Amino acid sequence: MTLSGKKIGVLLESDYFENEIFYYKYRFPEEGAELHFLTRLWGQERITFHGHEYRAPMDCWESFENMSDEELRSYAAIIVPSGMVSDRLRYTEDVEKIPPATEFLKRVFAEKSILKGIICHGLWLTAPATELVAGRKLVCHNNLIGDAKAYGAIYTNEDVVVDGDLVTGRSGGHAHLFAKKIIELLSTP
Repeated sequence: MTLSGKKIGVLLESDYFENEIFYYKYRFPEEGAELHFLTRLWGQERITFHGHEYRAPMDCWESFENMSDEELRSYAAIIVPSGMVSDRLRYTEDVEKIPPATEFLKRVFAEKSILKGIICHGLWLTAPATELVAGRKLVCHNNLIGDAKAYGAIYTNEDVVVDGDLVTGRSGGHAHLFAKKIIELLSTP
């Protein structure tokens, strides 16, 4: 098992793309990774989210809010998935403040040892902090190419793009290629 001893975090919210999330749910542990789905719990012990296509329920009980630096550094990779997850996570109660999920993502990007994965519409989570992707090569959903360029990113027309510690994927339909690249990078000493 090539990822034995590695922790991977995947952000989660309602309207997730079931095919992508369920692929990660089985594929990363198949390689030996310890998989965690992370969200805002809004003061609750757990939340049941429903997928976009089939309304499939999925429980989430782990939060990225108030995660210590030590715990954050225990992750080998953090993934922002496709679909509406990032749009829902970029909600902020105070419009003068960056959304908590984007603040978390800024902390992730500050840790060079953590592989960052953003696929499809996951790029939306960087909108309040475009400096995270400015000047970096990436791919995103075709509908977000203009957004990527407006963020200062270098759009690259490939299904999966690696720029240092950042891995991006075109769409949720490319989750298998995206996951394969993450597994490959985390397996390399």
